Amino acid sequence: MSTKAAQPQREQWGSRLGFLMAAIGSAIGLGNIWRFPAVTYEHGGGAFLIPYLAALLTAGIPLLILEYTIGRKYRSSPPGALRKLAKPAEAIGWWQVAICFVVATYYAAILAWAVRYTGFSFDQAWGDDPEGFLNNDFLKLNETPGEVSTFVPGVAWPLVAVWVLTLVVLAFGVRRGIERANIVFIPLLVGFFLVLVVRALTLDGAAEGLNALFTPDWGALSEGSVWVAAYGQIFFSLSVGFGIMITYASYLHRKSDLSGSAMVAAFANSSFEILAGVAVFATLGFMAQAAGVGVADVTSSGVGLAFVAFPQIISEMPMGALFGVLFFVSLVIAGLTSLISIVQVIVAAVQDRTGLARVPAVLGVGGAVALVSLLLFANDSGLYFLDTADHFINQYGIALAGLVLLITVSWGLRKLPALQRNADATSSVGLGRWWRICLGVITPLVLTWMMVDSLRHELDENYGGYSTDFLLWAGWGVAGGALLVGVVLALLFRRRPAADHPESADRPESADSPERSA
Repeated sequence: MSTKAAQPQREQWGSRLGFLMAAIGSAIGLGNIWRFPAVTYEHGGGAFLIPYLAALLTAGIPLLILEYTIGRKYRSSPPGALRKLAKPAEAIGWWQVAICFVVATYYAAILAWAVRYTGFSFDQAWGDDPEGFLNNDFLKLNETPGEVSTFVPGVAWPLVAVWVLTLVVLAFGVRRGIERANIVFIPLLVGFFLVLVVRALTLDGAAEGLNALFTPDWGALSEGSVWVAAYGQIFFSLSVGFGIMITYASYLHRKSDLSGSAMVAAFANSSFEILAGVAVFATLGFMAQAAGVGVADVTSSGVGLAFVAFPQIISEMPMGALFGVLFFVSLVIAGLTSLISIVQVIVAAVQDRTGLARVPAVLGVGGAVALVSLLLFANDSGLYFLDTADHFINQYGIALAGLVLLITVSWGLRKLPALQRNADATSSVGLGRWWRICLGVITPLVLTWMMVDSLRHELDENYGGYSTDFLLWAGWGVAGGALLVGVVLALLFRRRPAADHPESADRPESADSPERSA
């Protein structure tokens, strides 16, 4: 018996439904709830849905299909899969792993806040000043960004709980852990959110909120910034660009439908975003009417929407406690399914390169990420670290890594035709020349423009009003550090054969090779 035959086979999803639920669970996250509604409102309202749909069809779905194809064909996490395309491309994979490490540390912190706010909702512990409660009572926020003087137990213990739950799910593996968790969590999330939507639509002022969100400003379609915002929203909401979908697709059966699965996941994600927009703006309409102001005066996004605006609304609405519990539990579920997928990228990369069994890999990776998460975000500068890291790792980590991957695959290696044939072999919807044009021309151009425009804003004005010194290490340092880690790890491993499974063994493989049957 050969050594190769004796090696354990790579884990696989139990069913197509399980994979779809996991992919949808990864895509549906905090950004769907607290970013999409505000982006839509600020960029033309109902008219924004036109560039949004265009971005979905020309960037979102093509990118999903590309990552699914790379993952399924090469049966490995991003470093291993990209190494098989070309050895130097392994650095991009490790760059994506480093990005996932950074994102996981602060994403878990937001979930910890949502866990605490679920409890706070029962008696509206934030009182009459939700913003003061968040900054002073809960986060113990330091007046000087980056200065750490206090450990915050109120953030630490729910953060530990979030990490324990995440690692338990991951320890059970792909089929028994990730798949089963998502099959439970995603229907539960949709159910909770439908209840939220129905309740929001019955509030006084809901119609005004929806009018503000969906009334189209057709003139906005002539503005380039609106189209860039649409592509940015699609890119950041579909979990593309940092290795998640490559990793998840590496556990697919070899005859799995790729294009059909990408379309289902993409449209499910967009449907939830629109559902979230309805819930958020119907609720903001109630808040505006109660305060006697316009919807524009109460519109916010991100942390401000979830932990300041919504607590204020919860305090004023009938049955506010129930609404608050449902809202924050929904945040926890949406965030947890995304966090699981983010950490899985790191776990898979470690397993594939070292040969570690799943439980030791989960404990080692999870312990390291959780420790960094606790050290950075369970203190009185945690919000500053989170805000800065999130901005810079999104703009100059995820988006830039996605751009480099696209340019490498489409122009550097010219692998798109071969990967298209690979995907078409088992897909329900064939890919035409449009797919190669979208990935080789349209999406790289839009991402490049996003980079240039973002850099221009950074040079004009310091992000968030933070000092240059703080941004250099907490922002630019984090984004640059992720890139540096990717390059260093690729150099360290370049002469070491991969210790992963037989399907993804570190051997030359042409992207033109026919797909083998399961």
